[in-house]
Amino acid sequence: MPRFMMWGTHFITLVVPIVSAIEVTIPLTAPLGAAPLKGNLVSLSIEQDRWNDWAGTTEPNTFFNNVLDNFIQITNTPPFVRIGADSEDHTDFSYDVEYEEDIFPPSSTIMPYPEATNITVGQGFYDIISHLPNGTEVHWGLNLREYNLTAAYLETVALMNAFSSPAVLEKHITLKFIEVGNEADLYYDNEGRNSSWNVQEYVSEWEEFAYNVSITANLSKLSCTKLIGAAFAGSSHNNLSGFSPQAIFNLGILESPAGQLIETISQHHYSGSFCTGSGAALQDLMTKSYIRGNLSAFIPDIEATLANGLKYILGETNSISCHGAPNVSNTAGAALWLLDYTLYATQVGISRIHFHEGIGYKYNLIQPLTLNYSILDGSPITPLAPHVQPAYYAAIIVAEAIASSGTTQAVEISIDEDNVSGYAFFEHGSLSKAVFINTVAYFSGAGARNSTHIDFSFTGLGYPPNNTSVKTLKIGYASDTSNLTWGGQTYETSDGRVSGPLTVDVLPVSSGIDLQETEAILVMFS
Repeated sequence: MPRFMMWGTHFITLVVPIVSAIEVTIPLTAPLGAAPLKGNLVSLSIEQDRWNDWAGTTEPNTFFNNVLDNFIQITNTPPFVRIGADSEDHTDFSYDVEYEEDIFPPSSTIMPYPEATNITVGQGFYDIISHLPNGTEVHWGLNLREYNLTAAYLETVALMNAFSSPAVLEKHITLKFIEVGNEADLYYDNEGRNSSWNVQEYVSEWEEFAYNVSITANLSKLSCTKLIGAAFAGSSHNNLSGFSPQAIFNLGILESPAGQLIETISQHHYSGSFCTGSGAALQDLMTKSYIRGNLSAFIPDIEATLANGLKYILGETNSISCHGAPNVSNTAGAALWLLDYTLYATQVGISRIHFHEGIGYKYNLIQPLTLNYSILDGSPITPLAPHVQPAYYAAIIVAEAIASSGTTQAVEISIDEDNVSGYAFFEHGSLSKAVFINTVAYFSGAGARNSTHIDFSFTGLGYPPNNTSVKTLKIGYASDTSNLTWGGQTYETSDGRVSGPLTVDVLPVSSGIDLQETEAILVMFS
């Protein structure tokens, strides 16, 4: 098998136990309806209470900026950044505070790094948005739960002042969306409203509140900044008595003055819960059918949203709610979950996915500052410097599959295997790449590591490729929390930059490829 490396070419022989063989058919040109992909398909949602730690106060957080810039180097597009979530609905403004002052509940073994229950912010909290990379688009959440119009006015003024500052304008950082309220469908559960709270009351309150925000921010159909719709934790789908896009559309939200400024519907979703400390199985999370079931449930909502001429995003998502499950959300197996979850989401009409991040959260792609307590149980640890977690590699793979042409589309490859997923990518309408994922969780002690051999056939107009260049996400075991490599390289460095010699396997198309359990590969056709 020829293997191309940065300094030359050599040949090796690879022997693996082949337990199955499949043939996949890939179109040479993008089929009608192939999903368009933007470079910021994988984006971030950041818990608002410790935004200053992510951005940096007196100077930018270099590690965080480096790991964002890695994406820019690949796609020429920075990740979209949402700042909000649960703590957006606990935020107040004070001219007496420079950045922020937080009140946190006690740490617990379930949530070693809990969200703040009270956040008071000043102008500097918003001004540090200038520390993000050039060209970053931002989605910012405002407090609806406390229904304090004065506080919302002050927050909005500070927000717009920050985005009109010379430091922000010079870097072309833009406020694309204001989100009024986080997961309002849970306001009764979290004691933000009384037992009469329902979707009708929500729409009435949101219209009034969002209208005041839009006037303060000088929003219009022509302004760069628009409003996010919904941002619900769940969905009643076509049951119009519950909380869903369909329900708020039915109540006329889009005809209201503020509702006319909604450009995108945001849904929040997690694939399980650790809120009571109950266990989660890594193989369940990774399973192909489980991923598809979690996302396909939202197809009615997506169809209703697109029918209204709006876009549909997952504005907050990740593996397991309440910051992730230990030894599941922080593992290499979760990286394969994220890769398949993201790419399948594009196939059902989701245009962007914001993976939620918080300081010390188990499911993070990025830990942006030194941690002194375990993310698993809150016990004291030797200080752990800023670092990326396994899921970060999946985001890098997505970025490389999309690349920087601005024309990329994707379709799922039909594969009649329970544990192998595949996606084809097209640039300027022509086949360029494919991603394959084996979601069998391979653990220590499992014995021989099985693999699937994949042969290619091609359909449609065009010239079939002759060669493939293959990059592999190498994982020891599904439960690993470090020591992954992508194309022989690591992102587990002190500065978040890629390191090590690049390794790419060069093969004739006729040879096919081998895909091990707990592995992902990117195939580049030529």
